Parts: sequence; structure tokens; C-alpha cells
Amino acid sequence: MAQYIFGYGSLMNSASRQLTGQTSPAIPSTAHGFKRYWGKVDSSYILSPLVVDKGQGQVNGVMLEVSQTGLAEFDRRERGYHRVEIEPQQLDTSVSLTEQDNVWVYIKDNPEPPCSLSPIMQTYVDTVLVGCLEISEQFAKQFVEHTIGWHFPLENDRHQPKYGNLAGVTPQHHATIDALLSSVRA
Repeated sequence: MAQYIFGYGSLMNSASRQLTGQTSPAIPSTAHGFKRYWGKVDSSYILSPLVVDKGQGQVNGVMLEVSQTGLAEFDRRERGYHRVEIEPQQLDTSVSLTEQDNVWVYIKDNPEPPCSLSPIMQTYVDTVLVGCLEISEQFAKQFVEHTIGWHFPLENDRHQPKYGNLAGVTPQHHATIDALLSSVRA
């Protein structure tokens, strides 16, 4: 029996993941029956991260095999969300799943939208998109196209990062990221 996490935000970034625990290499996958938003998790967050809720849509992300200990470590990282199981038929993935395997995703029911007090942080966006770019530029474009809420307040904190799991992002990434976002942040 294997345990997997379906990561759809900062968990796609290998350097950010390693701040929490060990996983297998990331396997690009798509989950159907979910929608990805920018939204508040709880009032203690200074930023609005990505949230997924059940609904009509698809979310690209990565499958990560984790140990039972690793799952507990990621549960702590993803506080404010709750973990639900994804059925194998909801996944497009190269992983050969058995009926004994579990695939988990962290979701948030009825997320509140970002606001000026809890905006989308550029360094969080940068971390997520660098994770997408580890797979391909097309994967990053799909992420941008299938994420709802780009019109909400965004704070450019690149000069003084506020996102605690910022990792793997270099100034060389900024132009590529800004180009990817040009279609949604016009």
C-alpha cells in the first residue's frame, strides 16, 4: 500500500517541499472534479494561498509518494485545510495505482476570496510557478489558465519576502514568471 499526496500549489516546488519532508520525485498529474482558487485558509494567514475545492473542473499538479511519517509532516504544513481522498478514476497520471493505494489532496470548503489584508503574495506565486517550470512551461501555462481568482489583490513582496516556504526561486525566474502571468494580470 502506497500513500500519495496530490500537490497543486507550493508542493509542486521540490525545494519548498523539502522544507517539510521527504517525498518521491514529482509525477505530473491532473485531478478531475476539483477547482483551484486563490483564497483565504484562515485568519492567521498574512496571505491568501491556493485552495482546492470539489467542483466542476480540473487541476494540474504532482503526485508525491510519502511515508506515514511524511504524511503527518505535510498535514502540519497544510494546517487550515483538510485532507480528502481522490479516487483513482479522477486522476490522469502515469502512476500505476492499486485499490490499496491512497491519494490525498488538501482542500478547503467554501474559501473566502483574497483581500487587501490577506492578498496573493508574489513570492508564493513565484514558488508555485517555479515548481510548475520544473516540469515544463506548458505545465505552468496550464496552471495559470486553470486557477481562478487572478483579479484579487496581489502584493509584490519580492524585495522583502513574506512567504515562509519561499524556496528555489532566483531572480532569473522573474521574467519568465511575469511573462506567464501577463495574460491574467493585464
